[in-house]
Amino acid sequence: MTTSFEIKSAQLPLVALLLKTPDTVKVGADLLQQFGPQSDSPDFFDNDGLVLDFSHVAPTTEPQHFSELLKTLVACRLKPLAFRQAGTEWTNLALAHGLIEAPVEMPRSKKPSSPKTSEKSVSEPQAEGVREVIREVIREVPGPATLVIDKPLRSGQKIYARGADLVVLAMVNMGAEVVADGNIHVYAPLRGKAMAGASGNTQARIFSLCLEPELISIAGVYRTSENPLAKNIQGKPAQVRLSDDGQEKLLFEALNA
Repeated sequence: MTTSFEIKSAQLPLVALLLKTPDTVKVGADLLQQFGPQSDSPDFFDNDGLVLDFSHVAPTTEPQHFSELLKTLVACRLKPLAFRQAGTEWTNLALAHGLIEAPVEMPRSKKPSSPKTSEKSVSEPQAEGVREVIREVIREVPGPATLVIDKPLRSGQKIYARGADLVVLAMVNMGAEVVADGNIHVYAPLRGKAMAGASGNTQARIFSLCLEPELISIAGVYRTSENPLAKNIQGKPAQVRLSDDGQEKLLFEALNA
């Protein structure tokens, strides 16, 4: 199921909200449904700084209900700090609400020229408090971390592997929730909710030796148990990934033993 927005990783410690429509009422409703106080993931964010990305919104679109969108973001435990690639009217409105204009995300070097850590400021915003937030850090870093859980997860329990893969060696029961910014591996029955690529990683995957989830999500694209899985997938070893054709479709594939 597609939504009117996409959560993506931005220059740390920020995340970016990519608006896929100028209809901020719909964006706000989708956000509340997925991350609001009454949703299944009310604590998904932890007052994370946010950049609003308007690159998919036509510059000539007349903005509406922007204040309500900002209130919705706060209700979802997000802090709107900046915006980028907005049209003139959107820019004026965002500036009027105290947001700053962030630069378009710069490509990162594959390898730094020196093994020493170097930091380069991407912009010099007027707000002193934001100067240390909007920056690009170029450094050699180790591979992605992995969080390993070796006990069954009961209903009501939630595990979030922030910036890491998640490996679960025991059952994820109905009502439990496993979330990771990277991949999720469950070497047991997966019967609860599983959300991989939580910060927008569309290459993330979910693996299970017995796939029968309440909800599956990758980079915000999700499917619930109300839409039954195929017989060769339900309760069988399988993986889940996003299609690479730009249609944001979840693909379920059997794993041959």
